[in-house]
Amino acid sequence: MQKKEDDPKFKKIVDAADGLSLGISIVVAVLIGVALGLGLQKLTGAVWTLWIGVLIGLGAAVLNVYKAYAKQKKSLDELANDPRYRNYRHPKTEDEDEDDKY
Repeated sequence: MQKKEDDPKFKKIVDAADGLSLGISIVVAVLIGVALGLGLQKLTGAVWTLWIGVLIGLGAAVLNVYKAYAKQKKSLDELANDPRYRNYRHPKTEDEDEDDKY
């Protein structure tokens, strides 16, 4: 176990920023998409090109969520294969206890 002295000085700040990064990346992706759409609208003069930018931004936001999910799943799968946690069992519910009797 690490002592308090071994922890990095800004560990709490880094952990908080890591937790906020997904939300920030979603907002930034949508805003960049809207800016791209507005730029296309001014360049071409077509109103519907704004919606192309919005769709690109939403697609980028969904991709960011998927990447974060895949990263977390990989991390949890590594923990599931860790020998220290191999014998851990979730507490059974009452329904599961009844099924085990027969």
